[in-house]
Amino acid sequence: MDLYDKDVVSIRDFTKDQIEGVLDLAEEMVPYALGEKRSRALDGRILGNLFFEPSTRTKLSFESAAYRLGCQVIDVSEMSMTSISKGETLADTIKMVDTYCDTIVLRHPYEGAARLAAKFSENPVINAGDGAGSHPTQTLLDLFTMREAKGTLEGLNIALVGDLKYGRTVHSLADALTMFGAKLTLVAPESLQMPDDIVKHLEEKGCHPVKTAELDDVIGQADVLYVTRIQRERFPDHAEYTKVAGTYRIDNAILREAKSDMIVMHPLPRVDEIAPEVDSTPHARYFKQAFNGVPVRMALLCSIMGGELRWRPPWSSSCRRSGTARSSTISPAGRP
Repeated sequence: MDLYDKDVVSIRDFTKDQIEGVLDLAEEMVPYALGEKRSRALDGRILGNLFFEPSTRTKLSFESAAYRLGCQVIDVSEMSMTSISKGETLADTIKMVDTYCDTIVLRHPYEGAARLAAKFSENPVINAGDGAGSHPTQTLLDLFTMREAKGTLEGLNIALVGDLKYGRTVHSLADALTMFGAKLTLVAPESLQMPDDIVKHLEEKGCHPVKTAELDDVIGQADVLYVTRIQRERFPDHAEYTKVAGTYRIDNAILREAKSDMIVMHPLPRVDEIAPEVDSTPHARYFKQAFNGVPVRMALLCSIMGGELRWRPPWSSSCRRSGTARSSTISPAGRP
C-alpha cells in the first residue's frame, strides 16, 4: 500500500489492495480515534483544511484525525475569508496554501476543483467532495463500515437509494464496490437515477446494476441499504426538486421486510428520509458510520503524510517539496 505523497482525487485512484490496506490500518487506528491510546505519528506536520462548502462530519473528522495524530490544522471555511472574494483564482489560492502546510484537504462546490488543485499543489491534495463529482474519503469510511458489520466486502447485495444523480457519495461508492463483486440495485426516481456515464463505467468493470424506482421490491434481499438525501442545493430548478422531495422514507414498518442483519447507512445529514425511530433498531449504522470517518481518515493521513506504515528515512528524495523529505516521528517499524 504505497500512498505516500499521493493525491486522493477519486476512488479510481486506488487499487483494491490499496483500499484494503487503508481499511486494515483504520482498524488499528480505532483505539486512537477513541482516545484510548495516543499517537504523535504526525507531530510537526500541518494539514490545510479548505472547505468552501458546508460540512460537519467531513470537516470535523479530518480535524479530529489530524489532532489525534499530533498534526496541526489550519482552517479556511468560507470563501469570503480568503482572497478569492477579491478575485484571486482557486489555482493561486492553492499555491499559497500549499506553502503553509504539508497536505491540503479541499471541499469545493465545483466538480473538478480537487483535480485542478492537485495540478497546482506540490504537496498532496485530498478531495473532500467536489460538487456532484466524487467523495473518495467518504467511500473509504463507507467500505470500512460495511466490512465492520458484515465481516467482508465480497459479494454484498447493496441497494443505493435516493439521489443517485447528484449524490457524489454514491458515485464514488458504486465505483469501489465493483472491485469487490457487489450486486448493486439503484433505487431512485427516473429523474434522479445514476448518470449513464457512471453506469457504463460500472458495466465495463463487470458490474451490471439493476435500476428500479420501487424500494419495496428490493429491501428484502439487501445486505446494506445505503440511503441518500435528495439534495435541494444541487437542483438547478426548484420545481424539479419539489417533484421528488420525500420520495423515500425508511421507517420501522418498511424494515419489517428486511433481513435481520441488514444495515441502514446514510452519509448524513438526513432530513426526513430516515425516521428517528430507526435510530434505536439494530439496523441503524449511520452514526457509527460517521464516527468511522476518524480512524479511516487517520489511516489515510498517515499513509499519505509519512506516518503509520509509511515511515521514510530523512535522506529520502521521494517528497515533492523542493526535493526535501518529510521526516517521520515514528519508528521504522511503523508503530505510533
